[in-house]
Amino acid sequence: MSGAEKLVEQIIETLNKNKGVNIVKIDLRRIENCFCSFFVICHGTSGTHIAGLTDAVEEKVREDLDERPFHIEGLNAAQWVVVDYGEIVVHIF
Repeated sequence: MSGAEKLVEQIIETLNKNKGVNIVKIDLRRIENCFCSFFVICHGTSGTHIAGLTDAVEEKVREDLDERPFHIEGLNAAQWVVVDYGEIVVHIF
């Protein structure tokens, strides 16, 4: 299993444990010149839940895989959040 595959599985497991809704993993590795390998989409039930999902993913991935996101966008409003791990992009609505 590649590093990207381990990372995406850890992200999905964390979203599941924290009651993320409608989690979808899109494998983009066969698309030539794509900016990432995987795209993960998930819904939260409120702004607080979205912020909590974001924090849980960031913390668990850091603890278990020693990976940190390059950038997090949208956390201030918490209506949607994008977490960019380079090869994996997580979008939480």
